[in-house]
Amino acid sequence: MGLISNYEEVFAVILFGIGFSNLLFNRNLLKKIIGFNIMDSGVYLFLASMGYIDGRMAPIITDGITDAEAYINPVPSGLVLTGIVVSVSVTAMMLALTIRLYRRYNTLNLDEIYMFASRETKK
Repeated sequence: MGLISNYEEVFAVILFGIGFSNLLFNRNLLKKIIGFNIMDSGVYLFLASMGYIDGRMAPIITDGITDAEAYINPVPSGLVLTGIVVSVSVTAMMLALTIRLYRRYNTLNLDEIYMFASRETKK
């Protein structure tokens, strides 16, 4: 019952692992950015699944119910929303820097970029 009942968390950990391995083992900068975004998605899914409680409503007072036990905790949802905004900004910055690196070195392979950059600093 452990894995089946917690399938959201299991899937979030799998997503994080896929993104992390993509980030570690690929030398292409675009693939690293995609891996970073997959990791983000896993974290957001995990936070959202932890914040949800069966049988409770969104924290919007309706029908005069003011008991806190009737609503889910809004903090994880706020964290996910804030994280998504930050993630989009970081992704845009990474893509902009990747474009600059490609224009300068004509490659997206990190090993080649390191090699070209080290040659430039030795001159």
